[in-house]
Amino acid sequence: MKPDFRKRFSLKRPFSHATSDDCNDDIRALQRAYESDRGRIINSAAIRRLQQKTQVFALERNAAVRSRLTHSLEVQQTGRFIVQRIYELLGDQAVDYGLAAFERCMETLVEMACLMHDVGNPPFGHFGEAAISDWFEEHIQTLNPEFCLQYAPLRNDACHFEGNAQAIRLMHSLLALNLTYSQIAGILKYTRAGDVAKADAPQHKHYLMKKVGYYASERTFVQQLWQQLNIDAGNRHPVSYIMEAADDISYCLADIEDAVEKGVISLTELQQALCDEYQRQAITHTLPTKHLQRMQDAVTYAQTQSSRININHTSQFFTFLRVKLIHPLVSHAAQAFIENIQAVYRGDLNRALLEDGSFCHAIAAALKQVAIDRVFSHREVEKLELQGYRIITALLDSYAPLLALSSEDFLALVAGTSRKPLIAARLLHRLPQKHLATYKNAIKNGNLDELPEFYHRCRLVQDYISGMTDQFAQDEYRLMQALD
Repeated sequence: MKPDFRKRFSLKRPFSHATSDDCNDDIRALQRAYESDRGRIINSAAIRRLQQKTQVFALERNAAVRSRLTHSLEVQQTGRFIVQRIYELLGDQAVDYGLAAFERCMETLVEMACLMHDVGNPPFGHFGEAAISDWFEEHIQTLNPEFCLQYAPLRNDACHFEGNAQAIRLMHSLLALNLTYSQIAGILKYTRAGDVAKADAPQHKHYLMKKVGYYASERTFVQQLWQQLNIDAGNRHPVSYIMEAADDISYCLADIEDAVEKGVISLTELQQALCDEYQRQAITHTLPTKHLQRMQDAVTYAQTQSSRININHTSQFFTFLRVKLIHPLVSHAAQAFIENIQAVYRGDLNRALLEDGSFCHAIAAALKQVAIDRVFSHREVEKLELQGYRIITALLDSYAPLLALSSEDFLALVAGTSRKPLIAARLLHRLPQKHLATYKNAIKNGNLDELPEFYHRCRLVQDYISGMTDQFAQDEYRLMQALD
């Protein structure tokens, strides 16, 4: 029996359950709902902040080098491209899967999921994630030993900051954009809760649960999402597979292009590195002989075509290299979606679309490995990462007095019935009202036996630090260190 994708499209929203199920069959109603989602997302502060968050090079002034926003726009276009290719390959079969009338809906869901996919990332990228996790791992026992003893799983939740989980929290809990369940499901990339140990994830979902996908604070919402979309708990939405593929395709080439723009690696060195690494990947993936020259052919084509134009050789080289590499990767991702359509529909395909041992897998792996070996390990990049790590760590040190208080004393500060200790009162005044409102709602409406006050306070501090842009984090660091 073929899957009916119509069950995965819903215009229901978390804060409004009055919608009739009959509306799921009204394509125009779905399109209006998703267009509303588009407006809410594009006009959100979370998207605007991406323009000052790191992709690879922190605090970069060269506008030609990618920020999280420009990267997300590229992922958005690639996601749209994959959807269009899926429909081209499906042809008349789209009717059989209940997809024929949903191409515009699918494009919109994928585009917006791609635009949102990095909104939960903290300042300074993955080093920012590591800094937050490491700080809480080191200090939480001292700050609240009773919490760590009584709520060991929640301690682990608080000590594993993950941008993917923060994206769910940001769009649902902090900004309360009230997006449709379908739209939010597109960014639920991993399906393990923060208070579930990685070792406890079932083996048949080891990939789907290899990282934290949502925090315990959003568990009720995620469970509602699965229920509303008829998805088994622990599985993905089909849109998330496309979003993931679009991200993988986009960043693996973009990062090395930025490195050339910054002078981290020369174009000649890059060309040789790509060809050498692809050969290694081809051997690893035991590719047939006909695929061994794929990278060399692409590099030669890009070099030849860009030399003919002779205006901006480096920029043109990457334009033509992108054509030769991205198009096959997009087509391969679309084909993998179709070939695994039953598992994709259920959401239990336990791998990424591109990770299948093919030559496209080898291309993507080669691009990523060259970035790891020649870009991320460069002294300038490592220096920026160390600076970012130090800034985040110092900011958490500065706000630690808020976490050192007893629940009674902190709640008194929040309620305004106390202004002591003075340092904590001043720090509290620096927290955004929307973050405090989320904290207050959690305390007021939540089950404090299940999720105690201190857990929500940890989330509050992490919400503030992770929501900063690179520049704001640096400015706040200088203020707190009295450097100005």
